[in-house]
Amino acid sequence: RSEIDPHSRHLTVSDLKLSDAGIYTCEYGSRTVSISLHVFKLTISLDGHFLPNDVPELTLMQSASHPLPDLSIAVFTSNSNTVIPEVLQDKTHQKYILKLKKLKVMDNGRWMCHVHSDSPLINQSIPFDVKVLGFQNPDLQKKYAAVDSPVVLTWHLNFQKIRWKEGFTGQLSWKQENATTHELLDFNVTAQGNKHETRKSRHFWFEIPEKRPDNIEVKLPKVHFSHSGRYQCQLVYKRRRVQSEIELVVMKVSANHVGPLPRGAQVTLTCQVSSPLPPNAHLLWERVNGTQMDIKKSKQHEVKLEVNVSAAGLWNCHLVEDNDRKISSDYLVEEAPVWISYVVIGASIGGSVLMFGLACLCIISGVNRQRRRQRAKRMARARQYLLENKTCQCQQ
Repeated sequence: RSEIDPHSRHLTVSDLKLSDAGIYTCEYGSRTVSISLHVFKLTISLDGHFLPNDVPELTLMQSASHPLPDLSIAVFTSNSNTVIPEVLQDKTHQKYILKLKKLKVMDNGRWMCHVHSDSPLINQSIPFDVKVLGFQNPDLQKKYAAVDSPVVLTWHLNFQKIRWKEGFTGQLSWKQENATTHELLDFNVTAQGNKHETRKSRHFWFEIPEKRPDNIEVKLPKVHFSHSGRYQCQLVYKRRRVQSEIELVVMKVSANHVGPLPRGAQVTLTCQVSSPLPPNAHLLWERVNGTQMDIKKSKQHEVKLEVNVSAAGLWNCHLVEDNDRKISSDYLVEEAPVWISYVVIGASIGGSVLMFGLACLCIISGVNRQRRRQRAKRMARARQYLLENKTCQCQQ
């Protein structure tokens, strides 16, 4: 593992080991030069491959011919931020164990371990790689959609970006509150970075868009109100797991009267969202090109808002969060033609007259039945009277 350059008299030692530490002496004629070689060995737990929230552990070993110095160690992230590790060392100063902070996906990159000593003078920077496999959007995301509209749910992985050369698996599932979890698809990524996806659910209609190496993606071409809930993407690497969730919030609008609105009639429009709203959010009904009187706002935490409409026009319902409209749905109230209004009025009047006539006939019929019943009772009493008081008169 060593060679000497005959021109410069330099000694090159390749693939250094701790056992290579010591004093090296160069003799050239009557001249003798000695150099002390101090060797450091830095290793990182899990071979530098981590998931978010893992805590890396560095092991620093040193070897030299003279007494080992007490080292001062500093660690810097790829963004040159200082990390203060928890340091454990043995009494001989030969071995140092450094526990670092919990990792995040953005901690990927080349870190630096700086070693310092005053006697002997040592200022050595040792680079090491930290790779964190995970989602570029790890926090809970919210996605908003209106009923019957398409929506695409996307999870961005970083295994291509960090050149992750080991295989892992994962799955995508969907769950509503207090309901059973439904598996939608499984995926696996090979050591070469090739991704394969397998559909698991036949009852939940979704599409898998064109494959993108770093993304797990599903498309709901026509959202139903029942599609709301939490969609969780989970990946598994060496029996350790990390997941990211997207909450799908769905809005629907409806009316208690379908079709054109007759003149003088009223319809109730209802706007509803699929999940509870945070304190900084509310629902808002407003009429397009309307006045301030045509605006109605929900109370805190209300997930359903109704508005009574007596005039035709286009109405919009908005989900507003911190003055930002997250989603909107509209409902068009059409005015019925005049002849329909007259038909409705005529039908109403005709129906009223018909009901009145039927009521009169019922009353007259009832009175006649009562009179006939009373007449029959009187005749029966008369016959009974004659039978009881019958006499026979004979002429002499």
